Amino acid sequence: MNSSRILLLGVIAIAIAAFFYFGGHHYLSLDMLKAQQANVAAFRTEHAILAIVVYGLIYIAITALSLPGATILTLAGGAVFGLFWGTIIVSFVSSIGATLAFLAARFLFKDSIQAKFGDRLISINDGIARDGAYYLFTLRLVPLFPFFLINLLMGLTTLKTSTFYWVSQLGMLAGTLVYVNAGMQLAKITNLSDILSPALVGSFALLGVFPLIAKKFVENFPRD
Repeated sequence: MNSSRILLLGVIAIAIAAFFYFGGHHYLSLDMLKAQQANVAAFRTEHAILAIVVYGLIYIAITALSLPGATILTLAGGAVFGLFWGTIIVSFVSSIGATLAFLAARFLFKDSIQAKFGDRLISINDGIARDGAYYLFTLRLVPLFPFFLINLLMGLTTLKTSTFYWVSQLGMLAGTLVYVNAGMQLAKITNLSDILSPALVGSFALLGVFPLIAKKFVENFPRD
């Protein structure tokens, strides 16, 4: 590992350690969000642009570093900015943060992984080149898969960065809308698991799998 990779790895490690040392995980909790909702809303009313900038930077940092708290921040987006602006803001900052995590994983580990397991990864790389966008879209729509893990693992593949970004933004949009809308009714939420019902998760899964099934059907459809 060269010096630039070591430096980046060190910066990331220090940032993650500082987050937990200073209790960042306690601030990004449902109880804290409820307790501070009025104060944050008041700050947003007085300093609208600054509130968006600060919120966006925090969200990007949390997502890029794969730290816990993105769900709470998405709820906060709805509680503070409303459904329309909350969805737009979260959609962009979450996609930017995810892409930064993707790029960090690619820069740090892709070359070594491909060099060590290149022969075994040929079929996977071929599949990503052919259907990577469809696979990523499916994973983004199913909330059962941790998004931070998707960001990191996709960074180890040959998927194009531009494809990762736009598919992530499109695939996460439905879930973003659900959580931002839930944030507007924050007082009614007692547990994060209350937001997504099994039926809703199943619907997302079917929606995500459909494009891949449709593509396979078209490819295998008999032609004259």
